[in-house]
Amino acid sequence: MRYRKLGHTGLDVSPICIGCMGFGDPSRGYPAWSLDEEASRSLIRHSTEAGINFFDTANMYSNGSSEEIVGRALKEFSNRDSVVIATKVAPPTHNGPNAIGLSRKAIMAEIDGSLRRLGTDYVDLYQIHRRDQSTPWEETLEALHDLVKMGKVRYLGASSMKAWEFSKALHLQKTNGWTRFVSMQDNYNLLAREEEREMLPLCADEGVQTMVYSPLARGKLARPWGESTARAEAELAGARQNEATAASDQKIVEAVAAIATERSVGQAQVALAWLLRNPVIAAPIVGALKTKHIDDAVAALDIHLTDEEVARLGQSYIPRVDNQGLSDPAILHRGMEATTGFKVNAA
Repeated sequence: MRYRKLGHTGLDVSPICIGCMGFGDPSRGYPAWSLDEEASRSLIRHSTEAGINFFDTANMYSNGSSEEIVGRALKEFSNRDSVVIATKVAPPTHNGPNAIGLSRKAIMAEIDGSLRRLGTDYVDLYQIHRRDQSTPWEETLEALHDLVKMGKVRYLGASSMKAWEFSKALHLQKTNGWTRFVSMQDNYNLLAREEEREMLPLCADEGVQTMVYSPLARGKLARPWGESTARAEAELAGARQNEATAASDQKIVEAVAAIATERSVGQAQVALAWLLRNPVIAAPIVGALKTKHIDDAVAALDIHLTDEEVARLGQSYIPRVDNQGLSDPAILHRGMEATTGFKVNAA
């Protein structure tokens, strides 16, 4: 495994990050398709044996069960000083007031909960799980800075938001001498390239690297067009095809398949290799549910696409409508309630 520095830091991370949303007790909450502890441990062990040291989870995944499983497994299969544990904050882990968001009260409570579940004294990368517009940026950013000074967190990261919002946060951190975000977690793949407009250039200019979630577009890029999976069937709303881009998407998936056939490799390897060409990307977050998913991701590190292949992969892309809505408090609250099952009070 060839490790790389995360942005302008000295932190060594593998260029593949294991997404841990699928590790957790499905009876504890979202997602319903998560693997139990025994199956999860097997995949975590396989990842560490492959040299992967980067694991991304969140307080909301299976209502904390993911953090518990990941923490126990990594304690057994890896050296704490070598592994990089990333988790996230904002969604609720309990009902009632102050259960959601990025207030000082919520952040201070949630970090202690995550540390307890992970069984560790510190989190390597603590990320805000979307922006909370019901709390002033200054309150959130200073509270995160304080966690670093308290030794509970080593580095800070952010996730999907508007580029101008992220730029404002970085400016406030610099102006006030607060610990800056070193990473941005966003949705980016061959079927979703809108972050190329503003967010990726901003990150490149600021020395921030990205961690890409849904690098295979919920699996669409990893299988023949039209095929489905058990997970896709369980998440019909999220996996539903955008009819406006269906024709374009199909051509892109077929281009991935053609290049994969020519190279005698899997489609997932080609799609991940395309991402890994971009220096602003620290690591795609691979939601592994099988050992093959891990093996394909590692194999992608040795695939170097030609300029001609890259042109073929991109020639059918058409711009998508920007429909994130990720900073709207009402959308944030509805989404958190739907995925966690907890009722929260919107501001």
